[in-house]
Amino acid sequence: MPASPLRLWLLTLFALAVSAGATWGLGLFWTAIGGGALPLHGWIAMGLGIIGTVGLAWGLMALAFKSNKEGWDDRVDNRLDPGRDEPDPY
Repeated sequence: MPASPLRLWLLTLFALAVSAGATWGLGLFWTAIGGGALPLHGWIAMGLGIIGTVGLAWGLMALAFKSNKEGWDDRVDNRLDPGRDEPDPY
């Protein structure tokens, strides 16, 4: 049964709130141990790193779901798999 759009929005907002709280807490910890302020180049690098990581994860998961849906995983040649129980035809 598909989730309702309201439930999806609430879960998304909850995830964002947890992420924001964790980021705020880590910022407090960083200043508590004597870390300095992050310069503009640091914010840009961190933003690009986060966007790149999320984009890569999204793309790889999309490819995994597409591969599973289209049956590409079923057409793999496993003749050289050392864990196979079938005898080698050679």
